[in-house]
This record gives sequence, C-alpha cells and structure tokens, in this order.
Amino acid sequence: MKKTALAFAVGALALAGFAASSLSSAAAHGTASTAAVCPHSPVRWAIEPYDTGAALEKAYGSIAKDLQAKLGCPVQLIVSNSYVDEIETMKAGNLEMGEFGPLGYVLAHQIADAQPLAVFGDANGKPDIYYAGIWVPKSSPITSLSQLKGKTLALDSTTSTSGGLYPISALIDAGFKCTVSSCQGITVHFTGSHPADLLALTHGTVDAAEVNSQQESSAIAAHQFDPSAYREIWKSSAIINDPICVYGKEPAAFQAALKSALLSLTAAQVSTVDTELGTASNGPLLAASDSLYDGVRAVANAVHLTTADL
Repeated sequence: MKKTALAFAVGALALAGFAASSLSSAAAHGTASTAAVCPHSPVRWAIEPYDTGAALEKAYGSIAKDLQAKLGCPVQLIVSNSYVDEIETMKAGNLEMGEFGPLGYVLAHQIADAQPLAVFGDANGKPDIYYAGIWVPKSSPITSLSQLKGKTLALDSTTSTSGGLYPISALIDAGFKCTVSSCQGITVHFTGSHPADLLALTHGTVDAAEVNSQQESSAIAAHQFDPSAYREIWKSSAIINDPICVYGKEPAAFQAALKSALLSLTAAQVSTVDTELGTASNGPLLAASDSLYDGVRAVANAVHLTTADL
C-alpha cells in the first residue's frame, strides 16, 4: 500500500503518521451504514514504537489497508514517538484506536480509557507471548544480575514492559535497591527504544542491555544482531503480547464494528505483524480482556509504578 509520510502535533505531543494515499475499492465505496459508525475520517490507529518506524510501517501497512476495507472508512497508521505520547494522545481524544505494550496498556486503561479489543494469537488459539531479557557480550565476565553492580545497563523506558518494568523488578529480586527509574550500584541509561538498547549493546557503550525476544528476532532477520556473540544473563517469564485497543469514549456502534473487523482478519492478513513480533506460530487475532494483563499490573504495583513516573 502506498503511503504518504506526514506529521501532526497534539498540544505538546508529536507523532509521525502514515496515511493511505488511496483507499481500497471496498473502503472507498463502503455502505453509508458502515461508514456512519466511523467517528473520524480517517480512523487514527497508533502503534507504540517497539521497533523502528520503517519496520512498523511495513509490518502494519497491509493490516491497516484490510481494516479500512472492513470498516468502510480510511485508517491512518501512526507510529508514536513514545509510549507516553500515545497514551496522552488517546486521553485527549485524538486517537480512535491504539496498540499498546502490556504496561502501556495498563497505564492507558487507567489514564486514557483504553479498552482492549484484540490480541495477536498463535495457531493454537492462545495469545502470543514474548520475553524480556538482559544481555552482555560473550566475552564479558558477567553471568548473573548480581554481577551488574558497578556496571552500566541500557534499558528502554520506565513505561516499557520488557524494557523497563520487568528488568527493574528482576534487579530488585536480585538484591538491588531500585526505584522505577534507577538502581543503587548500577548506572542505568534509558535509551528510549528497544533498537537503541540493542545498538548500545552491539556498539559496546554499555556493559549490558535489555534485548527482548521481539527485538532479537527482528534484528536477527535484518542481520543486525548475532546472538552467538552475546550471552543472555536473565530472561523473564512469559509476557502476553500487545492488545489493540479502542478509545472507550467512542460510540458503542464504532467499538462493536472495530472489534468485529479486527477479529475477522485472517491469520494470513496479520502474519506480517506476527513476524515483526517475533512469534513462531501465527494465528488470527483473538478477543482481548483486561484480565489478561493482571500479571503485568501486579509487577507494576510491586515496583510502585504510578502515573507520576510517566
């Protein structure tokens, strides 16, 4: 799908967006009843920046095209500048839908009335999962989290599930005294993105870095990471992948139509995102519920994460 790059600002927020330059025939000629449920033209769909903008645009472009055909109105795909931008933009009523990371969703549900509609699934009808990880060069003497004392560590952000919350929780379990944004005895650098964490590791600017299974998979595919040259010293428990959410203040008819459209997408239609997410088993989208993320919510509560940390 041909897209045109554009940028727009919402208050102090800025997001980079990609909109379809032309609609599919079905979207362009949708029935009046279908088109009437769309509260904004285009329907704005933001994706959290868990990879580079170009990679996410490529992965999600075909889904946006298929979704607009089903809804009967244009869908604008937006790659957020940050996790916080996406939450605040939905809170302001300037996003109809958003895909959030698990922690981003927990916060967006609380702050921005984000309501989960769908989650990416595997071929067995289970939600896709991924893992947080902390890596060091293979030549490093570091083999455990406790040995990070006095070292430098690259993390993503305080609002990233695998790039902030879970590593900080693991460091607390390893005996470090940590807040959401720092750990005594470790110099933590928040880079702002998973790709930046990987670059910090591969360029040797830190002793250790967060590289989650999604970033590992996409970087290996792009020949940007050779895991045999590095060692994973910690790996999290399984984390259920990102939910696609609707802004809870949208009309009920739109929310129902959007959920129906998402859940009618086939495994083949969402396969580009499954590949981007680094999953080994591709299935269609599944209905999502708030309770799927109770585990993430519990970890956030355990490290005393609050909205003041955004």
